[in-house]
Amino acid sequence: MIGTDRLERDREEAHRRYHDVFAALDRVVGEGVDAASAAERLATFQSLLIQFLQQITPYVDSKLRVIEQRASDAAMTATLAQRASQRAERALETAAPRAPEAPGAPAPRAPSAPEPDPSYLAFEDCFRGSEADIRARQSDYVALFSGAHSVIDAGCGRGEFLSLLKEAGISARGIDLNAEMVEVCRARGVTAERADAVTHLEGLPDASVGGLFAAQVVEHLPPDRLIAFVRAAGRALCPGARLVLETINPSCWVAFFDSFLRDLTHARPLHPDTLKFLVVASGFADAEVRFRTPIPEADRLRRVAPLAEPSPSAPPEARRLHELVAAFNLNMERLNDRLFTHLDYAVVARRV
Repeated sequence: MIGTDRLERDREEAHRRYHDVFAALDRVVGEGVDAASAAERLATFQSLLIQFLQQITPYVDSKLRVIEQRASDAAMTATLAQRASQRAERALETAAPRAPEAPGAPAPRAPSAPEPDPSYLAFEDCFRGSEADIRARQSDYVALFSGAHSVIDAGCGRGEFLSLLKEAGISARGIDLNAEMVEVCRARGVTAERADAVTHLEGLPDASVGGLFAAQVVEHLPPDRLIAFVRAAGRALCPGARLVLETINPSCWVAFFDSFLRDLTHARPLHPDTLKFLVVASGFADAEVRFRTPIPEADRLRRVAPLAEPSPSAPPEARRLHELVAAFNLNMERLNDRLFTHLDYAVVARRV
């Protein structure tokens, strides 16, 4: 907890300094300085601008930290313990009774200590978001599969989207490599099986699948497997069926540094243009990129109040201040377009 407490204090201090300097900048631009000339206002703005630039790096850095306060050591430990307990219970329920030892048989060796299990399910519990959050974020995908049948959720995880489809009366089944994920899905009453997505799709008859959904999956696949996955989907899907591939948006630096790098199972980031190209090259039509999970406005870099265009008779200092304010706001927008846009995106396409 000491490390996370210090991280939180550093974050709060960086944010306080940033907002203090920004508020001073905003006052100079919006309200002016009493009895100050344009030259004095310009000098004050330039001085505050230097202070602002000194504070923006620690402010942005504190927003890009991989470990956040909400994922404290205590929370992670508790989650891992809970999932380990559930695994132990399942193991006891399924364990076969041991045959009695023969007389004179050597005593069995003590079992070696089990290898540590990081438990990807527990990792998802800590960092992916609660099941309620994921359901809320995925609910608008359901309409894309309206009227479809035999939809596959590849990499179904804890089964949030499968539950949404079931509630909408859409037949679907999930596949996932993680046995624990599959057990969670079955416990909530949806159909799921343990399988490799590429191998599973390649083994299906042509045009036998009514839709394919894969959220936060493609970033786990190396390039050759990703290409094979999209091509196998194109062969297995029925004509007109929907393909939806959601992934982390690496063109948003917050998403890259905070979400992509955190997960050791991620193979490589996928730029929206790259994933769309792969889908189109595999024969899909009407492919479009839909950006999702926008970063709240309150977490983006702020702009100062713009100044009115100075009159032709205004002193040079007034025009210079106007230009500085305009340049400042333009650069804030450019930084926001790189740093704080959308955390995720989805490529949505239709099988021809």
